[in-house]
Amino acid sequence: MTPSTILLAARSAMVAAVLVGTTEPASAQPVAGDSTRRVTFGAFIDGVYAFDVNRPPTRDRAFTTQPARHNEFNINLAFIEAKVTGGRVRGRLALQAGTSVQSNYAAEPREGRVSGDVLARSLQEAYAGYQLTPRLWIDGGIFYSNSGMEGWTSRDNPVYTRSLVADYSPYYSTGLRATWQVTPALTARVDLVNGWQNISESNDDKSLGLRFDLAATPTTTLSWYGYAGNEPGSQRRLFNGVGFTSRLADRLDLLAQFDVGAQQRRDSVTRVQTSHGWYGATLVGRLWVTPTWALSARVERFADGDGVLATTASGAPFRTNGASLGVDVRLEPGVLWRTELRGFAAADAVFPTSR
Repeated sequence: MTPSTILLAARSAMVAAVLVGTTEPASAQPVAGDSTRRVTFGAFIDGVYAFDVNRPPTRDRAFTTQPARHNEFNINLAFIEAKVTGGRVRGRLALQAGTSVQSNYAAEPREGRVSGDVLARSLQEAYAGYQLTPRLWIDGGIFYSNSGMEGWTSRDNPVYTRSLVADYSPYYSTGLRATWQVTPALTARVDLVNGWQNISESNDDKSLGLRFDLAATPTTTLSWYGYAGNEPGSQRRLFNGVGFTSRLADRLDLLAQFDVGAQQRRDSVTRVQTSHGWYGATLVGRLWVTPTWALSARVERFADGDGVLATTASGAPFRTNGASLGVDVRLEPGVLWRTELRGFAAADAVFPTSR
């Protein structure tokens, strides 16, 4: 279990949260008839309280998935999982729920009676894989996307909340992926997926994702990732990102990321195509002052002036800078309490407020 608390602010908005979670396997046992194959079970709970000084009218906090609600004790994310490893097969099934899940899967396409977010949001991952060669795996199903440096689960990140560049790039994908261990230091990944963070299909096209991770040193990884696909209405989307993660002297965790994307739009009257873009960046650090408590900090920038990914109620362009400070306390192995204060500043009034 991992409890945590978080204080946060969004353009004069402050949030407090409590986090609880665990990933320790509940049990592990060999599959009958194959002593090299194992099934393990685990669970995670992320409980949260958040306070936003803007007091959003519906309690839904804009432009974020985590934490998604104002002045409310709730479950940000909870999941149970089963993993299969060993031999030439692998797989993971994880069932999830929480306010971050409702927020993140709200845009799932709905076409017909058996698509949309009702089932999709319950499946964090559901994939099976086969090892074609000692260095090449093929997986099929629902899996984490190829994009970004921050993970979907809070315990995987140096700061409790996700950066805007993480919330505005895919967390999950559906389709096929190939993972190739090119050298001991270089990993390549190729995805063929339904589209930009969707399980249900939204058009007749498929999209391509790529990623390369280079272990430059035993504690530092450099990454590049990209995406190309057609969004509904034949709008071509291209996306690239670079980042790194590093641990220095077993005490300082660093994470950095820069993303840039563009999408083609066709005017419904003139039929002329124009290009619209966005970009974002973040730099995060966490220093373990002692083995049981740490200080964290983040600065970030996100700009989507054309409203490709982030639209505002006023129609003003979404361009904002942000920063946060946090404290993590490890109460015992697998139990973490986190507190974070976060703020944003934008030239335009883009953050909803009840005042």
